[in-house]
Amino acid sequence: MKILVTGGAGFIGSHIVDSYLEAGHEVLVLDNLSSGAIRNINPKAKFYQADICSSETEAIFKAEKPDIVNHLAAHVSVPNSIMDPMYDTQVNALGLVNILQACIKYNTHKIIFSSSGGAIYGDTEEYPTKETCTPLPLSIYAINKMAGEQYIKFYNHHHGLNYTILRYANVYGPRQVSQGEGGVVATFISQMLKGITPAIYSYPESPMGMIRDYVYVADVVYANVQALDLGDGETINIGTCTETNTTELYNELALQIGFKYSAASGSARAGDLRRNLLNIDKAKEVLNWEPKYSLKDGIAQTIDYFKNT
Repeated sequence: MKILVTGGAGFIGSHIVDSYLEAGHEVLVLDNLSSGAIRNINPKAKFYQADICSSETEAIFKAEKPDIVNHLAAHVSVPNSIMDPMYDTQVNALGLVNILQACIKYNTHKIIFSSSGGAIYGDTEEYPTKETCTPLPLSIYAINKMAGEQYIKFYNHHHGLNYTILRYANVYGPRQVSQGEGGVVATFISQMLKGITPAIYSYPESPMGMIRDYVYVADVVYANVQALDLGDGETINIGTCTETNTTELYNELALQIGFKYSAASGSARAGDLRRNLLNIDKAKEVLNWEPKYSLKDGIAQTIDYFKNT
C-alpha cells in the first residue's frame, strides 16, 4: 500500500515510517519540521516538507493519491495550547480538516488518527478508563483532539472515509523530545545525563507527582501496524494499564543512569491531570495487540539512545 504519514519526521511518526517500510509498503512523509528532524526520516521514504494547514497538502495528495493516511502531525504541548489556543486550534483542528478534505477528494481509503488517551479523558472518576468514558478535556489541546475525533466521524458518516482512532497513553522512547505529555521521560534523562537535577511537578495532596500510564514507542508502532487492517470504525486506547507516579519514574531513571541526587519539586502546571490510566481490553480484542515492553526495559532502551546521540 501507499501510506502517507503526516508528522513522519517526529518522534512517534518516524518509528511508524520505519515499520511500514520494513513491512514492504510505499511510504510518504509530510512534515514541516517544526518539531520533527531530518535525521529521523528514513531515506527509503519520499519526503515532502510542507505544512498540513497549507495548500501544498492538496497538491501532494493529487500527485501521490495515498491509500492510507496516518495522521500524527500536531501541536503537542498542553501548557502551550492554553497559552496560545489559536495556534493549537489552527494545527490540531483546521490542519486535520485540510487533510480530511484531501482524503475525500483523492480517494484515500482510511485514516489512522493519533489521539490522546490522557488529555481527552481529563480527571475522570473511571479508573482505569475505557473508551466509552465521557471525555472531560481540561486543555485546548485536549478539546482539539476530541474535536478531531468528531471531524473524522463526520467524514466517515457523510463521505464513507474509513478510520481507526488510537488514543495514546504517555508515549516515550528513542527520538523523543521534551514536549508533550510523555516528554517527562526525555526531559529527565537529558537533565540527569548533564548532571542537572530534574523537578517533579505535583499537587499538594499528591507529593509523589502525577500518576501516568507510560507506553514504549515500539508498542505504539505495533498498534499502528495492526490498524492498517484492523480496527475499522473504532476508537481504541493504547497504553499499558500500569500506573506509575512521577517519583517512581524518577527513581527508575536515576537507578539506571546512576544519578545520585534527590529530585527537586515544582507546582503542577495548567492542564496537568492528577492521574491517568487506560483500560486496554479493547485493543487486545480488536487489534490483537498488547504491550510487550515493561517500563524498566523501555527506559533502558531510551537511556541507551540518549547516551549515543
